[in-house]
Amino acid sequence: MSNKILDTLNDAQTKAASHIDGPLLILAGAGSGKTKTITTRLAYLISLGIDPASILTLTFTNKAATEMRERAFKLIDNMSYPPLLCTFHKFGLLFLKFHISKLGRKNNFVIIDTDDKKRILRNIDKTTTTSVLAHEISKYKNSLITPSDAKATAQQTLYIQIANVYEKYENYLEENNLVDFDDLLLLTYRLLEKDKELALETSQKYKYIMVDEYQDTNELQFKLLQKLCSQHNNLCVVGDDDQSIYGWRGATIKNILNFDQNFNDVLVVKLEENYRSTDTILKHANLLIEHNRDRLGKKLVGTKAQGNNLKLYESHDENTETRKICDDIRNLIDSGVHAANIAILFRVNALSRSLEEGLVKSGINYRLIGGMKFYERAEIKDLIAFFRVITNPNDNFSLKRIVNKPKRGIGKTTIDKLEAESIKIGKSMYKIMEEYQPEELAQIVGKKNSRTLKVFCASIADLQESLETTKMKFIDNFEDTFDFKSSFLNTVDGEDRIANIDEFYGYLRDFFLKDLSLNLDDFLNEVSLASDQDDLENGAISLMSIHASKGLEYQHLFVIGMEEGFFPLTGDGNDIEEERRLGYVAITRAMDELTLSFVHSRFYKGRRTALVKSRFLTESGLIKGSLTIEKSTQFKKGDVVKHKIFGMGRIEAVSKAGREFKLNINFGGNNRDILSNFIEKV
Repeated sequence: MSNKILDTLNDAQTKAASHIDGPLLILAGAGSGKTKTITTRLAYLISLGIDPASILTLTFTNKAATEMRERAFKLIDNMSYPPLLCTFHKFGLLFLKFHISKLGRKNNFVIIDTDDKKRILRNIDKTTTTSVLAHEISKYKNSLITPSDAKATAQQTLYIQIANVYEKYENYLEENNLVDFDDLLLLTYRLLEKDKELALETSQKYKYIMVDEYQDTNELQFKLLQKLCSQHNNLCVVGDDDQSIYGWRGATIKNILNFDQNFNDVLVVKLEENYRSTDTILKHANLLIEHNRDRLGKKLVGTKAQGNNLKLYESHDENTETRKICDDIRNLIDSGVHAANIAILFRVNALSRSLEEGLVKSGINYRLIGGMKFYERAEIKDLIAFFRVITNPNDNFSLKRIVNKPKRGIGKTTIDKLEAESIKIGKSMYKIMEEYQPEELAQIVGKKNSRTLKVFCASIADLQESLETTKMKFIDNFEDTFDFKSSFLNTVDGEDRIANIDEFYGYLRDFFLKDLSLNLDDFLNEVSLASDQDDLENGAISLMSIHASKGLEYQHLFVIGMEEGFFPLTGDGNDIEEERRLGYVAITRAMDELTLSFVHSRFYKGRRTALVKSRFLTESGLIKGSLTIEKSTQFKKGDVVKHKIFGMGRIEAVSKAGREFKLNINFGGNNRDILSNFIEKV
């Protein structure tokens, strides 16, 4: 029975699936049958008579856990009871239900979701951006930094404030017997760290542990795994160092790179046979990833035909790029290719705007995976509402959306009072704000709000006037008046939102440049048509960021934005090796045909900017050039780090120093420049 389970595997997969005792690293290249191998290994262990209750398999998503469970169980006959196969966080939940009392907490705790968390933080601190607080506290927890540690290392005003909020937040959770998502792992680890007997008992219970997508684990997950396998070292991890693309959310590639140093007598099995892509596609993927230094090294080998050469599109601007791609997609669909087998990828979300416009005009249905369509993003809807109020101040619906954006102290109660007055006297809310004397308006909304609303009305009137005199300066005047972009500066996803805003501004400027006789109303009508596309999932091509594409595959794939600054994304805190791994992920999503596209200019930060083609085109062998292997740093601005003499500090800047990287670190108020080799992440 056990040997039959292995019958459908290749040699490397068989070697991995039949390994029983001791640490095992399955280095699984893209499209190499990773899930098949790990599920077969699970079935193989059970077929040998190993108690299913002693096997623990951990994944990152419920979807992955469900798929693995179904595939493994199909291979097993007459299983008395199933092994535990779940996400890290589900394991933490089950563990805490049994053992949280050892921390002096009740086991009827309530798990709070992201909205609950933000609500609690907002009640503690109304001055700091809530998303920043939530993000930083999550980072602290996943780096095992306590509130007292955070307070001890904080120097800048913002981080001192965050550390104080963190302490109050933790106290609130304990007092109300609540746990957040991060606590499911953090409290589990603390229990195992505090109670040696419990750690011993738990490790003896789960004698065989398997972990999927190991390259995506963070510091806390690694430490937890060390505790779970302390008595046996029967830890099997599956992953691909070349697909480690989540450093920005705490994943650390060193977990997979250093696996053989963290555990003794590790067996490393490389799955290099690729069942997804043509040889031609794999050749370019291999060439690209070879430029990275921080990798264990493997080479994908194709099992399919050689396939067509990759196509490279060079265009003057994004509009020409979109037309070429839309023509190709239309021809593919007309020739019988199902739209679901076609996808377009991009590194920067703002690039989806011109694509979405072009697809709508070409009558091609699309769906945006892992994100909102451009015109459905909150910041874009806000701008559209602002512009609608400027062209038609009597639009109550739009006015209600933006009268307190950016925040100016106008709450829901004030808006409700204004709306009630509007209905009562049959005038728009704007007319009331504009025509009522300050004293009259104050009787409805209060003196302070009355002044604020009068200033708002005057600002709208000024912008209406500026629009009549010079359309090309309208955006500058709008920003000078409302400072809209700046309101996103200190938010977690602020960079992305500002890029979307700049893309929208660029589109408006371009609209006026093409025909100065057109007005803002014409632009809004055009936008309404573009955003009113039927979302037909059947017969729709897919648009997504490269991050969202991981784990997916498409017969016909387009990757746009192959320019320096867009892909790779460059600048402070960006790791070129992680960008290159993203490039590798993008290329290996393609099964049969791949088109890469670059332009000479795009609208960027509200202006048309000249661009140069991505280094990845040379590195992947599409354009002639030489092999250059660069040293990279895993450190970025904001990381909490440790030096053996100076202690803990926070990185304020990262710069190149010859072949090394220099970090400017704030150690308790003293800033020092230290080479990255002498620093470790906390």
